[in-house]
Amino acid sequence: MKANNVVILVAVVLVVGGVAWFRTAREEVPATQPAAERLPRVLDLGADKCKACKELAPIIEELRKEYAGRVIVDFIDVWKDPKAGEPYKIRAIPTQIFFDADGREVWRHEGFLPKADFVAKFAELGVK
Repeated sequence: MKANNVVILVAVVLVVGGVAWFRTAREEVPATQPAAERLPRVLDLGADKCKACKELAPIIEELRKEYAGRVIVDFIDVWKDPKAGEPYKIRAIPTQIFFDADGREVWRHEGFLPKADFVAKFAELGVK
């Protein structure tokens, strides 16, 4: 009877630990900015051949210039470099992931996102 209790206890610990690990692993996204550069960040994951991604490209460039020094605006072409997109566990392209200044994911969007929505999200992150 004691052996059964031990097996059940071990199983429960493994399940709880697995759930905790999965949640943590999903929330932790590799940081690409130096610790000294504590800025909010938006990462656009797409491809230069996808229609919606092509429409988004000029907006990403505008944002990169307009918010230089206030927000890091990055792009990863996941068709050219699939491994670079793997840590982000995207389901569709384009996907935009917004991070706060501490590198925590705060919002994720799939599909085309108008410039006004980027600006609104930046304002939510405290960027003027």
